[in-house]
Amino acid sequence: MIRVGIIGASGYTAIEAIDLLLNHPGVQIVAATSRQADGSMIADMHPSLVRRVRLAVEDLSPVQVAERCDVAFSCLPHGASAHHVMQLLDAGCRVIDLSADYRLSTPALYQKWYGEVHPDAGRLGVTPYGLPELFPNDLRDSKLVANPGCYPTSAILPLAPLLKEGLISPQDIIVDSKSGVSGAGRTPKLGNLYCEVNESISAYSVGNHRHQPEIVDIVHRYSGIEPEVVFTPHLVPMERGILSTIYVHKSSGASPNQIRECLNTYYDASSFVRVVSHLPATRFVARTNYVDITVRENGPRIILVSAIDNLVKGASGAAVQNLNHMFGLEPTLGLK
Repeated sequence: MIRVGIIGASGYTAIEAIDLLLNHPGVQIVAATSRQADGSMIADMHPSLVRRVRLAVEDLSPVQVAERCDVAFSCLPHGASAHHVMQLLDAGCRVIDLSADYRLSTPALYQKWYGEVHPDAGRLGVTPYGLPELFPNDLRDSKLVANPGCYPTSAILPLAPLLKEGLISPQDIIVDSKSGVSGAGRTPKLGNLYCEVNESISAYSVGNHRHQPEIVDIVHRYSGIEPEVVFTPHLVPMERGILSTIYVHKSSGASPNQIRECLNTYYDASSFVRVVSHLPATRFVARTNYVDITVRENGPRIILVSAIDNLVKGASGAAVQNLNHMFGLEPTLGLK
């Protein structure tokens, strides 16, 4: 049995991870930590877990977590996560980091977009990026995996193969994305209150969202081509899900059928990426680890539409998938 710890157990990604891991035949959740620990049980923090798991929430140090666990899911915010990750690794515990702390390739890029010096800069650019569909060989036996961002997952998976094969132009790529409110986390914020989001849709972080450099950086890392991306996220009044509509120019001589076939070839053996003929919708992938992608033509442009569940494939489901790859298990364990 793989012993798993959940670091930062109070948030949405933590409860989603626990839900999935309770259905995983190869793991046991042995620790849950929170700075809010007051002697209560995890089911007091997340009532859906009543009679499903009996586990105290504790304020454990990274060394104490490492003594109990083979691997930890770090569900802490960026900045805070890296400090814990370093100590967990030093103590011999493997880590799947659900924050943004290890996703980008350089310290300069991290500092530019996150406004602070990275405390563990030597691991940037060498930590595997946890998209098994693109980087499966990097994950096996890795001590640390950077779990992808939710919006980037919905954009990178359609774009990366097409850029690598030269079927679309790297210039003038527009990623227009809509997300449910859970993507903003569980901490109360005025803009996420029911009365603020109900019956409304709004753009946010226009031109400066931190997932834009992640999309560019990882597509570049995979394809060798640095794309020019405009990314605009929108908040929609639903609990979960991301729909991304991506506008690209096809390369000279490339046809929509070639683009579809390229995606089919890349993802035919994938457990979770489905290249579909219908238009994706968030309800078709809700509470699953699937990614639905389709292709449409509009004059000189190709329109790629993708849908994911931001809490599953966009966060905790990807983390479970990465755990399976790290430990050499069947990729779908705990996810179907």
